[in-house]
Amino acid sequence: MHVWLPTMSQFIASGARVVAIEDFQRNAARAASGFATLGVGVGDAVAIVMRNDIPALEAMAAIGLLGAYSVPVNWHSTGEEAGYVIADSGAKVVLAHADLVPSLTGAIDPAVSVIAVETPAEVRAAYGIPDSAVGVPEGLVAWSRWLEGFEPWTAEAADSPGSMIYTSGTTGRPKGVRRAPASAADMEAMMRRAGQGFGLRPGMSAALTGPLYHSAPNAYARLTLMAGGSLILMPRFDTVELLRLVAEHRLSHLHMVPTMFIRLLRLPQEVRERHDLSSLEYVIHGAAPCPPEIKRQMIDWWGPVIHEYYGSTEAGLISIADSAESIARPGTVGRPMAEIEVRILDDDGRPLGAGETGDIYVSLGSLTDFTYHNNDTKRREIERDGLITNGDIGYLDDDGYLFLCDRKIDMVISGGVNIYPAEIEAVLIRMAGVHDCAVFGIPDPEFGEALAAAIEPMPGSGLSEAAVQAHMAEHLSRYKLPKLVTFHDAIPREDSGKVFKRKLREPYWKDAGRRI
Repeated sequence: MHVWLPTMSQFIASGARVVAIEDFQRNAARAASGFATLGVGVGDAVAIVMRNDIPALEAMAAIGLLGAYSVPVNWHSTGEEAGYVIADSGAKVVLAHADLVPSLTGAIDPAVSVIAVETPAEVRAAYGIPDSAVGVPEGLVAWSRWLEGFEPWTAEAADSPGSMIYTSGTTGRPKGVRRAPASAADMEAMMRRAGQGFGLRPGMSAALTGPLYHSAPNAYARLTLMAGGSLILMPRFDTVELLRLVAEHRLSHLHMVPTMFIRLLRLPQEVRERHDLSSLEYVIHGAAPCPPEIKRQMIDWWGPVIHEYYGSTEAGLISIADSAESIARPGTVGRPMAEIEVRILDDDGRPLGAGETGDIYVSLGSLTDFTYHNNDTKRREIERDGLITNGDIGYLDDDGYLFLCDRKIDMVISGGVNIYPAEIEAVLIRMAGVHDCAVFGIPDPEFGEALAAAIEPMPGSGLSEAAVQAHMAEHLSRYKLPKLVTFHDAIPREDSGKVFKRKLREPYWKDAGRRI
């Protein structure tokens, strides 16, 4: 579905809908008045169970005016999973796309107010949702009608705490990252940091390629609007549609993940050459390791506009690498930003030297402090000497460039040797016929752990375990070769691009007598 974009200074678009920033702000102010009547105030929470949609961003802006937390909920969640986040966050109100409301029935406390947002046509088309499933459930008010009942909020805006993002729950129940509200000075410092890292500027135009329930796309969308940029929402990432949007609307900025690059590079050459991408000036990617070969191919195609960042929900932007740095130092995620301190520590908290691999600890810089909602003990566990870790392993080279090896939880210890699956995945993804892959640890009676490789082959590729093992043997040491290779219809990934490795590991570890 093509988007008609009239001449205006700043707008938000989704499908056939285009909203000028003035109308967006007016809707947000009206929503703030509405949320206040439902008891939402400073420090409270409102949960949002929606795909990428304009009302979701309007609601987030409204919630911020009241000094409350917006809580984006992964809409893929089961009723039980969503219900846990809604209850744990203490949300007083839930906004949900109309077709998602039935899945929440029985999972939400009756005292919580529920507002149904009409599921728009472009979302229905992207996910194959039948028209029969998108009606507003009986007894609930529709977002558009609800907004009509309120005048815009005119009281002084409170300091906004932003979104309370729940982590993916790799090792158990997800945790809400609850940050202290940001003053005007805090916001100014945050915008300077974001502007440097994401290349934000007034008048920019960007497509939102990732889901709003994930921290990086959520922040990117809100910061783009705050910087004076325009935003086109993609209900679901699609390679050809992204190229069309860039060419047709002369987009200047994108936020992406490596999986998107891989899928773009697999388009036929004639499709890739069909679109003029010369308007792109700043493409930033993160969330998962990007194989250096993939990065180089994207730079060859799109030019030196590709940037990589390392960051987290808790710490924000930590380091940035531009195209030249990525080519000169393959695999780096750049130098730490000027206000950020990075230390590499061993298991006992001792600093390590250049080239030595250990736990990555970072400062928060200009970001306000945070805790894990209802779990401050977990927050204290990740801190050493005022720095925090997100469980990543890496090293700094002699020039201060940061390199990631893997997540500590994903690291495999086989026969006392540390093995980083990300390195093996980077080799596998280059193999012809491999569409997607994931490497993880499984129990081994002799070595404690062994490696397993799960592969999603391209249709008709005819990949075999022997061929996969032969390919890896050409590029990897013997101890890094997976003991087991399995083939799957699809590798389970979040929309953010991260693999649900827990789902892959569970069948092997459930009877092993120890936790994964």
